Amino acid sequence: MAPTEALRASMLFSVRDWVCVISGGGTGAEALEAAAKSHNPSEGGEIIPLGSCDVTSKADLERAYQEVSKKEKYINLLVCAAGLQGTKAIPDEEHAPSLKEKLWNEEEPKVWNDNYNTNVTAVYFTTVAFLPLLQAGTETQGHLSASVIVISSMSGLMRNAQGHFSYNSAKGATVHLSKLMSAEFQQVRVRVNSIAPGYFPSEMTAKKSGPDQKSELPVEAVLSKGHDVPAKRAGSDEEMAQSVLFLAKNAYVNGEVLVVDGGVLNVVASS
Repeated sequence: MAPTEALRASMLFSVRDWVCVISGGGTGAEALEAAAKSHNPSEGGEIIPLGSCDVTSKADLERAYQEVSKKEKYINLLVCAAGLQGTKAIPDEEHAPSLKEKLWNEEEPKVWNDNYNTNVTAVYFTTVAFLPLLQAGTETQGHLSASVIVISSMSGLMRNAQGHFSYNSAKGATVHLSKLMSAEFQQVRVRVNSIAPGYFPSEMTAKKSGPDQKSELPVEAVLSKGHDVPAKRAGSDEEMAQSVLFLAKNAYVNGEVLVVDGGVLNVVASS
């Protein structure tokens, strides 16, 4: 039984001395450098940009692994957050020939391939690349303490295509991939969970970001999505951080998909 002192929030969710690797932190080496400087923790710790890494390239991923390995003996957490949205084709035609013409002309197989390559394939190979350092983290910190958090999307769980057939289906594959990896990678004592965010400010949702790699998503933009958003706003940085800390620190949670969507999947048909 844990003493009361161990149940304090500062103890339960402390990641002091942890080593974390995050993919998808920004676009381009210069952007990463600027973001690292603006977010450098004031209470200890360090943000170290790894430089340019194409997560769809095995060679780049191996270089990133080797670079981290030279600096660290283990990692406690891998966050796979790189993503791609692709083109949009809204299926709003009631006449089948017109619907075919619209979807046929507004989407291309290459866009679908790029989408799956970034949102699904890259998640798998990024995780595989860092498995040795993750297992070393578990051996250092305790059974199943090291983990992977895959950033999927509520779009991968809803039946509304939102005009993004390629993106939504790819994120659905990301969700299932997370579950597959959680079951198969237990043998090396690494947990895998997924966060399925709703509308959070990012370069993808806001279409831009500042020098600190932060974006804003106004309430009006959230409420114009074509369906109800019960929270009536975008998610916050704090709410995403709380989700990450919960999955990172609770070693009894494995293979779960944590939906953080402001209640959207309560009002939109989902799986």
